[in-house]
Amino acid sequence: MSTLNRREFLAFTGTSLIGLTLGGITDKASAQEKLELDNPGAKALQYVHKSAVEGAMCSNCSYIQGEDGQQWLPCALFPGKAVNSQGWCAAFNKKAG
Repeated sequence: MSTLNRREFLAFTGTSLIGLTLGGITDKASAQEKLELDNPGAKALQYVHKSAVEGAMCSNCSYIQGEDGQQWLPCALFPGKAVNSQGWCAAFNKKAG
C-alpha cells in the first residue's frame, strides 16, 4: 500500500470534488428536460402546458419542485423532466398555505 503525501492528497481530493460538482450539474441539467406532451406519463395524467382550470396550475401544485418564478420547473410526478409553471395535469394538488 502506498502512502500519499499532503500535496498528493489535496490534489486527489480537489479532483474528486470537481468531479462530484460537475456530476451534480449534469444531473440538474438533465432534470430540466422539458416534458413533452407525447410522453406516456404526461398522456396518462392529461398534462397540458397551459392550464384551462382557473387557479390550478403547476406553479401552485404540491408536487412542483425548484424555485418559484421559473417558467419550467421539476415535478415529482415526472422524474427527470420539467413542466411548464402554467401547465396542469389530472394529479393537481393545491399547495397548502
